Amino acid sequence: WFDLVVASVLLAPVLVYEALLPDRWRAATPHRWLRACWLFASISLLLFGAVSEFTFWMEFSNRLNFIALDYLIYTSEVIGNIRESYPVGAILTVIAFAAALITWALLQWMRSASPHALTVRQRSAILLLALAAPATLLSIANVEQMEGNKNAYADELSGNGLFTLAAAARRNELDYLKFYRTLPADTVTQTLSELGIAHLPTLEMRRLSFDTDAATTSHYFARTPKNLVLVSVESVSASYLGSYGSTDNLTPNLDALAREGLRFAQVYATGTRTVRGLEALSLGTPPVPGQAIVRRPHNEHLATLGEVLEHQGFDTFFFYGGYGYFDNMNAYFSANDYRVVDRTDIPSDRIVFENVWGVADEVLFDAVISNLDKQAAGKKPFFAHVMTTSNHRPYTYPDGRIDIPSPGGRKGAVKYSDYAIGKFIRDAQTRPWFKDTLFVFVADHCASVAGKTRLPVKHYHIPLVMYSPGNLKAGVYSPMISQIDIVPSLIEALGQRGDELFFGRSVFGAEPPTERAFISNYQELGYLKHNKLTVLLPKRRVQAFDVDPETREATPSAIDPQLLNEAIAYYQSASTDFRSGLLGAPCWRAA
Repeated sequence: WFDLVVASVLLAPVLVYEALLPDRWRAATPHRWLRACWLFASISLLLFGAVSEFTFWMEFSNRLNFIALDYLIYTSEVIGNIRESYPVGAILTVIAFAAALITWALLQWMRSASPHALTVRQRSAILLLALAAPATLLSIANVEQMEGNKNAYADELSGNGLFTLAAAARRNELDYLKFYRTLPADTVTQTLSELGIAHLPTLEMRRLSFDTDAATTSHYFARTPKNLVLVSVESVSASYLGSYGSTDNLTPNLDALAREGLRFAQVYATGTRTVRGLEALSLGTPPVPGQAIVRRPHNEHLATLGEVLEHQGFDTFFFYGGYGYFDNMNAYFSANDYRVVDRTDIPSDRIVFENVWGVADEVLFDAVISNLDKQAAGKKPFFAHVMTTSNHRPYTYPDGRIDIPSPGGRKGAVKYSDYAIGKFIRDAQTRPWFKDTLFVFVADHCASVAGKTRLPVKHYHIPLVMYSPGNLKAGVYSPMISQIDIVPSLIEALGQRGDELFFGRSVFGAEPPTERAFISNYQELGYLKHNKLTVLLPKRRVQAFDVDPETREATPSAIDPQLLNEAIAYYQSASTDFRSGLLGAPCWRAA
């Protein structure tokens, strides 16, 4: 069945060519050469795919899936690994020889078939078949049809590698239960409960949880803020800020906010891309393997920060300086009760500079100010999530703003982003809503994740500064926290309900959360606690590392059974909860 579906797609361009080819060209020499070259290339690619899928099966006992797509992301590492693991030259030579032999045999057979003219009816039938067959079969087929044999090997063997690869690209997911170490459901619930996470197994229980009283404001606050502005800054590692030890003087504005506000000394990003940061800063969930939830199907009406606050009377916004179709941001935030404002909503006469990623950060912040001015006039509290873009290659920005000419590389982009943030705060200070607003500045991820290990802890260290003069007391929060802890912390800071809906724990609660962090790439899922990094990998493998508290360098170590159980409980629950709908908004959607 799956082979038929794939064959219909692969044959479609050939059938279209045959249907449109004039009869007088069929016996022509150029056509015969083109047909031979096409046949040789097709057979070579199919043989290459067969060899690739065979080696993939030997490694993972699965058809091509998201892991194969992940390999396309880390090309240098993967190509190096393949060259060291297999005789690539010999394999390619054998494939080329086999393809040439098969092509020669088929051409001998095709020469015996005399070319003949096609009628209009025949051409129409061929075109109809070329267009209708793939569309019809693809609308019917799905990877779930591989399941049901009660044997994982049989399920996988019933598929087709090209089909499963295409499905993985569309679905952007890697099934945790198939590839990672698991625990019984009761053990997961008990482990999370011991960690203070109320793993609520039904939407009704989540509804009842949400109906509890609102949180009281922490002792960190002299007064409860009314509004919230969360700025996720593109790719700014903690190491770039003077308040985190840098001597390059790239962030004077953020450093001033850190002195006047609450600076968090040890915060770790969950991933390596913007979508992973947006997932953590909206859903407060450990990173699921494969692609971030932001880019997955069925990610609407989740219990996000925006949806929880919107249900409690807030107007919620997502501001982005680029085109929000990128990485599915518009669709995701719109489907979760954020009002999206992106590049298309910013008038051209207000854009002083833009590049391929979007408008300059100062233009984005001007749009934020303008929209929040209108919103504040309506007297409702607001929450705005702002995603910047300027600190990104090609590192270009308006001239005359900083002392590093554009393009200024990473350092210039960091300094310009800091300039735009300083201007934003100065402009906001002139607004009446400023005194009632909590401003939060955090990175979506670090600038680089290169290191000696695949999960270099120090390259997940990000800055977090909360600023609200007159409301929030200045200071430094020293305990280690995860990026997923920010969401429940902000809900509690606003005195609202719902912080228990998230895997993250509020730093403003009656008891400080346990120090731990989650770091990941697309495959490896890390759990950092007690200076030990436990890593879950595909094929149900596990690794452990001791992390130096000063340098954050990791060295291999023995696996701690308790930390392993905690890591599995978190990641298994996060993955299965999304697939089963338990990350959904708990009460108002059911009502």
